[in-house]
Amino acid sequence: MGGSAAEPLKSAISRCRRDYPIGAHLSMAAVIELGLELPDVVESSYYGARALKVNGRMLACAPVNKSAEANSVVVAMPRAQRTTLLRKSPSRYYITEHYAAHPVMLIRLSRISRAELARALRSAWDFVSSEAPARRSPSTSRPATTARPKLRSTGRGSAKSKKRVSRN
Repeated sequence: MGGSAAEPLKSAISRCRRDYPIGAHLSMAAVIELGLELPDVVESSYYGARALKVNGRMLACAPVNKSAEANSVVVAMPRAQRTTLLRKSPSRYYITEHYAAHPVMLIRLSRISRAELARALRSAWDFVSSEAPARRSPSTSRPATTARPKLRSTGRGSAKSKKRVSRN
């Protein structure tokens, strides 16, 4: 009877060792390396942090908000998938109040295998690349507008007395 109770424990320990190899902690360098293997991914910055982007959209980046744990990465992800992963593996995936409003997930790099990280990045790539390209800057994405005519006072001092004059 004592041997049968030990078997599930040995199995669980074996799974943990397989999933989290000792000494194999990942870093942002591994995130960049794996991410650059995906199509159209470029290394860039996002809010001043090291990041990966696809079509100008953030795929993954180093978290800049102090609410994130050390040695974590922010990965783009649909909210439904985020909810599933939080339930399934809260030791690997987490969210803070700061990031909750955004379609992203925080990943503890010390708790995830390289293969799982690669799958998470591929999932992020699928999500980000399915969206329209990001705007490059507000000035290039806005249509040109016509200038408004200057207002000229008619001398009566009220706002109603101002007439529009064309710029010539």
